[in-house]
Amino acid sequence: MYSKPLPNSSISATIDFEADGVQHGFLQLPYSSNRSAWGSIMIPICQIKHGHGPTALLTGGNHGDEYEGPTSLLKLANNLNEKQVQGRVIIVPMMNQPAFEAGSRTSPIDAGNMNRAFPGHPYGTLTERIADYFNRILIPMCDYALDIHSGGKTLDIIPLAAAHRLQDKTLEKACVTGALLYGAPYTLLMVEMDATQLYDTAIESQGKVFVTTELRGQGTSTPATMAIADRGLQNFLKFAGIVAGQPQLPQATQLLEMKDDSCYHMSQDQGLLELKVSIGQQVNHGDLIASIHNRHRTGAKASHYYAGMTGIVLGRRHAPLTEIGDVIVVLASVIGGAKDYQP
Repeated sequence: MYSKPLPNSSISATIDFEADGVQHGFLQLPYSSNRSAWGSIMIPICQIKHGHGPTALLTGGNHGDEYEGPTSLLKLANNLNEKQVQGRVIIVPMMNQPAFEAGSRTSPIDAGNMNRAFPGHPYGTLTERIADYFNRILIPMCDYALDIHSGGKTLDIIPLAAAHRLQDKTLEKACVTGALLYGAPYTLLMVEMDATQLYDTAIESQGKVFVTTELRGQGTSTPATMAIADRGLQNFLKFAGIVAGQPQLPQATQLLEMKDDSCYHMSQDQGLLELKVSIGQQVNHGDLIASIHNRHRTGAKASHYYAGMTGIVLGRRHAPLTEIGDVIVVLASVIGGAKDYQP
């Protein structure tokens, strides 16, 4: 699509990435609009740096309707000081700032889904320009990356930390260790429906240790999910060796795996979704998991959906109005505990 050579990013940072101390500033992306001819999108960023050591890149708001990440990261930016750090912590609470301000999964400016925009491009849409800055500027700076997600308005997902199966088994093991030490009730070896343009893939392809989360959803946060997010941030920084101490693991995590994309159970009907299972529930192959009712007329028979595997209900569609192609239930296999992980 683009033929010109890559220039320097049009985004500029108002902080000095090499300076010690605590800095609060912005990633400034010029954006001329009807509201502001010489305006800019201002993405908050915080850096806490002290001496030499590893760098952790901590992000939330990759999707704008997921709130545990932004909330927990804003608190961390206000409370973490340089004396607690050996190395560097870069915090971007709301990666997709326009989406966050709109309370939507995607940007209201260009409909961009940040987590499907990588590696991005400096001549692209505004979402692609933000992705490009992360891909060429921020990711190369970091050794460890944590991206905090939840299900947003349309999904509900059991609280988990996740890592991916990778070709590089040394990197995979480091990522899985980080996910286990995050301290969520569940740890998932995750398979994506399409990983080609994910932020996750951009980080892993640069050889960085990456952990992500899903912390329930429904377009809100709860005291329970905030406690997991706050504790998980501290655990991740301890795992990275940037903050002193050992990760606090209040309970044993249950290890789950998605072996392939058959875990995703997709609607082939338009209608009103009636779920027959709850998140965290054990199901057997062939169990009834959902029915979809015709919402346009009475007298039409419902369509029924059955589990294609035995496992646990990892996630479910939260919004009852359902279209063809919507994922309605996601299942995962139960492996056991942390000791049962095999690269």
